[in-house]
Amino acid sequence: MAITPMMQQYISIKEHYQDAFLFFRLGDFYEMFYEDAKLAARELEITLTSRGGGVDGERIPMCGVPYHSADQYIARLIEKGYKIAICEQVEDPKEAKGVVKREVVQLITPGTVMTEGSLRPKENNYLAAMTASDDGTYSLAVVDMTTGESKATRGLSERLVSQELNSFQCREVVVASNIGQAVLDHLQQHAFTLSYEESEAMPMAFESLLPKDSHQDIARVYGRLLTYLLHTQKRTLDHLQPVETYEVMQYMRLNEQTRRNLELVSTMRGAHKKGSLLWLLDQTKTAMGGRRLKQWIEKPLLNEAEISERLAMVEAFIAHFFEKESLRELLNDIYDLERLVGRISYGNVNARELLQLKQSLGQIPAIKKVLQAIDSASLQRLAGEIDPCEDIDTLIEQAISEDPPISITEGGMIKEGYDEKLDEYRYISKNGKAWLAQLEQQERDATGIKSLKIGYNKVFGYYIEVTKANLKYLPEGRYERKQTLTNAERYITPELKEKEKLIMEAQEKMVDLEYQLFQNIRKEIKAHSERLQKLARYISTVDVLQSLATVSSENNYVKPVFNHERRIRLTNSRHPVVEKVLDSGQFVANDLYMDDTCDVLLITGPNMGGKSTAMRQVALAAIMAQIGCFVPADEAVLPIFDQIFTRIGAADDLVSGQSTFMVEMAEAKEAVTEATEQSLILLDEIGRGTSTYDGIAIARSIVEFIHTHVKAKTLFSTHYHELTDLEQALARLRNVHVGAKEEEGRVVFLHKVMKGAADKSYGIHVAELAELPEEVIRRASEILVELEAGSSRQQSVTQVATAIEKEEQPEEEQVPVHGPESTVETEQLALFAELSSTDEGKLSKKEKTVLKQLKSIELLAMTPMDAMNQLFELQKQLRSN
Repeated sequence: MAITPMMQQYISIKEHYQDAFLFFRLGDFYEMFYEDAKLAARELEITLTSRGGGVDGERIPMCGVPYHSADQYIARLIEKGYKIAICEQVEDPKEAKGVVKREVVQLITPGTVMTEGSLRPKENNYLAAMTASDDGTYSLAVVDMTTGESKATRGLSERLVSQELNSFQCREVVVASNIGQAVLDHLQQHAFTLSYEESEAMPMAFESLLPKDSHQDIARVYGRLLTYLLHTQKRTLDHLQPVETYEVMQYMRLNEQTRRNLELVSTMRGAHKKGSLLWLLDQTKTAMGGRRLKQWIEKPLLNEAEISERLAMVEAFIAHFFEKESLRELLNDIYDLERLVGRISYGNVNARELLQLKQSLGQIPAIKKVLQAIDSASLQRLAGEIDPCEDIDTLIEQAISEDPPISITEGGMIKEGYDEKLDEYRYISKNGKAWLAQLEQQERDATGIKSLKIGYNKVFGYYIEVTKANLKYLPEGRYERKQTLTNAERYITPELKEKEKLIMEAQEKMVDLEYQLFQNIRKEIKAHSERLQKLARYISTVDVLQSLATVSSENNYVKPVFNHERRIRLTNSRHPVVEKVLDSGQFVANDLYMDDTCDVLLITGPNMGGKSTAMRQVALAAIMAQIGCFVPADEAVLPIFDQIFTRIGAADDLVSGQSTFMVEMAEAKEAVTEATEQSLILLDEIGRGTSTYDGIAIARSIVEFIHTHVKAKTLFSTHYHELTDLEQALARLRNVHVGAKEEEGRVVFLHKVMKGAADKSYGIHVAELAELPEEVIRRASEILVELEAGSSRQQSVTQVATAIEKEEQPEEEQVPVHGPESTVETEQLALFAELSSTDEGKLSKKEKTVLKQLKSIELLAMTPMDAMNQLFELQKQLRSN
């Protein structure tokens, strides 16, 4: 048996949407078939059934979701990264010849979703497109369909593309099908939904959105993005705003690791907002203000004048407490203007949402008045630029009823008095119903049948209903029979027919006219989209500034001062988030000073002593200052940092198959190769992922390289106490430590950063606090005593290095590199030989050769990985027969 025509239609449409679920409209359901049905049934946990119509009578797998509740199912699929092609009937079934014509009217994807159930109010939903250039760089464009914001940049390396995609938290990326495999692999590893668009031509309808002097790379990538939107959305996109071109260098660069390690917008564990910097700073009252704040945190400023202007406005809000609180009350009543404008332009706004727009616009004059009352030139200038859009407010006030229905196709939206024709239809409908009530009473009186009633249904229209028990009382020939029921008869009269026609025409025309009037109102408001979007930007900016002022005031933050001498001076500095989650008074504030004579702080001290917290709070202070927020300290003097690099914590990268140590080295490499003198580097426990001597060598080499070549302000925490002698060797390095002391055999953490190196690590004390078994703690203490005793007999790294420099053995302690009972095959070769005073034997020729090679190495000119490789080669030479 051949496949049915309807299934042939389904298959032909599905061929064009292989990477999407095809929601195929059949009556009141969206149906899915074949593999779509199997996958959807599993992902949505709905029943999988089957139907006939396949080849040779084959049963076709099938599942479906109700049309009226499809949004919730679409939202669940979008959250999982799927795409959905909505296929609707595009002709009246009554007029169709054969199978009803169907077409895909919209492709919903993670980057283009517009339904509220799939969106988070205080987060943008960015769709990105990227294009490769001939010079090996990439261009990037992003758009938020819900707000119309568009941004584009060019000249990016693969690393910077990844950095930007993550900073925008893009859910979907559009590329050409011939994109490089390495880039493709990277995008797939980061779980972006991938889509393909070959065309880079700028659609003529959108040429005005691109600045005339735009580089061709910007035009190409933006053209790809807009073409993809036209192909998938199949409707006007009038709410798209002109593209904002930017350079990556305009903002502080924060790579993915830094964002994660500093927990800027979500926590490392669980990816929750609570516990992040965004959570702390978010005292915004509007959804669009929340999104703007997140954007500021992701991209701190570098321009000192712009930062200073933000800080001045925050300071003005702090100084005008009552005005700020009044403003917060007014902002409470403002809805999401950006997304309301998007929905108006997209054509899926309803009357209730227009009332939300009206209520929001009603607050604008009072907001302007509050801003003008504050003694701040910047805020007063901003107030002067705010357009209250009073004409739009008036239009909605005159047109939209106070309690409209959600649906826009059932009437009840437009106020009486707005349209004369509509009022006429309403009069006919209203009076017609009154006439029907009067007729019903008249017929009851005439027939004496008290249960007689006039009713209505969609099939038969209006009718007079008489129960069969009362038919005997009905005068002969009074009514014309219309329908027979089990217990009653339904009748019609010429007069009722005529009235029915008038009422039905009035009701039908009334609903159609209301819908048309609503569309006209929506179109009129849509013409002012640009004004409303500009208003939304101003209001969201005001909301962020008051939020930063509120947080700064409540937590006693201080206004930062910037300098060009790269000085850092933080007095009584605190970690803003840790301070907030701890009980009052528990957080220990710290001082940190780095002038032009100090580029590196080497931080030692015990685990749980607060090294990582102290490091993070410096970075967070810098980020807060450069977004325009006050800083958690009593005094804050900072340079403007162009980049922040962090290597904190240990984790495997299972997706790319990298071990903890390889991840550590890769992140360290990015810091030492990309940082400049204007950067800030935080490195925590570098080298701990390998053996002790290898770790010390790598850690020391990195510190020396940063000190001598990079010269960035660096905080380097370590448990390798052997590195503390670098303070004598490196002029711009200082030792500091986090304090701890022993009381009655137990360690007490002071959480205070102090000058000088720590005297011990207190590792066993920390293990004891973790309640390891007593036997384990006791044995560890015994082993520590033995190791420390052995260590005291070893020559220091500096002494051995000096001996090598002189090409001679120390006079009192000379031993071969390996003793007579040494098992070279199973033991690791020490980085420096232990020279015993009891053995005066001479080094072998091979060993002297290796020492000469070691002496000739230019360590400061090597990368950490090169240093590792060189040490391995020297060790291999010594072990060879």
